[in-house]
Amino acid sequence: MSDSGNKVVIQTAQAPAPIGPYSQAIKFNDMIFISGQLGVDPETGRLAGPDIASQTRQVMENIQAILVVAESGFGRIVKSTIYVTDMNEFSTVNQVYGEYVDFEPPARSTVQVAALPMDASVEIDVIALLPNRSFDPVGGVGF
Repeated sequence: MSDSGNKVVIQTAQAPAPIGPYSQAIKFNDMIFISGQLGVDPETGRLAGPDIASQTRQVMENIQAILVVAESGFGRIVKSTIYVTDMNEFSTVNQVYGEYVDFEPPARSTVQVAALPMDASVEIDVIALLPNRSFDPVGGVGF
């Protein structure tokens, strides 16, 4: 981790290394912004499998690894964006994603894209709260 004021770069070997000039995640004030994660196995550097279910599961495991290092968790995600190359696979992605965020799921967008890096089928990015910020589902974010 490196620090630039309230901005802290998050990096863990438990998730794939960035394949470009970006950080796995950025902690800023009381939030964490996780870059789009592909279904890449951090040990092999390859996609977890050819099917969207195994890739989605690996994406969620990568996100979890980053959340743990940032001292956050799935229950603190407030927004996610899912990018898929085939909207016909939406129900499969939705099923796997739901296994990880089944309690008070975050706001979410899902978009079909023409292509993703490494010829992946799915990519997900998230924004989450850090532990020192409370969340009241009725009243919203509090301090």
